[in-house]
Amino acid sequence: MKNKEEAVVVFSGGQDSTTCLLWALKQYRKVYAVSFDYGQRHALELSCAKRIAEKFGVEHHILDMSLLNQLAPNSLTRNDICVDEDAPKEGTPNTFVDGRNLLFLSFAAVFAKQRGVSDIITGVSQSDFSGYPDCRDIFIKSLNTTLNLAMDYEFDLITPMMWIDKMETWKMADELGGLDVIRDMTLTCYQGIMGEGCGNCPACKLRKRGYDRYMEYKRMHQ
Repeated sequence: MKNKEEAVVVFSGGQDSTTCLLWALKQYRKVYAVSFDYGQRHALELSCAKRIAEKFGVEHHILDMSLLNQLAPNSLTRNDICVDEDAPKEGTPNTFVDGRNLLFLSFAAVFAKQRGVSDIITGVSQSDFSGYPDCRDIFIKSLNTTLNLAMDYEFDLITPMMWIDKMETWKMADELGGLDVIRDMTLTCYQGIMGEGCGNCPACKLRKRGYDRYMEYKRMHQ
């Protein structure tokens, strides 16, 4: 029997997945956080994930996905590849890891089924997906159907941030009581710097732009 009182959160220790973790903790009796070690350039994100999970008393698992590093070299897994500061005019940015969300969600589904859990939560967003095709709603819906057929089990891939932008993500975190945690304890920066990050990479620019817009929104509505 499926357990709808529990959920699995795909958890990187970044802004979006941590906001999803906070959201899940309000919705479910028990939450599992699942992170992936794929030889990422900045393994500090796994340490961030571990600290955040411990702070909230969440059972945390790190799964080995090192083969992905060998198959899909890019600027997030190779020190000799510089991060694109701007999105390319054509194709995906070099921070896109081929197959990452496909594999992460598939392994998270195997993990969930073994525990009788059907709900899997991920922080992907089509509103600010940065050109990553595996953050689109059509991909999530397609994979949900595929996983159900592959394992003869009714999973629910849940995307609380699919249609909100970074300003609304900060607002959501604040309403969940986690603004300080997101601001200070998460790692979103492509250069591997916690909190505010380097300020120059695309992830930092997107994060700061959303934060500044939300702070202005708060000032106007106080």
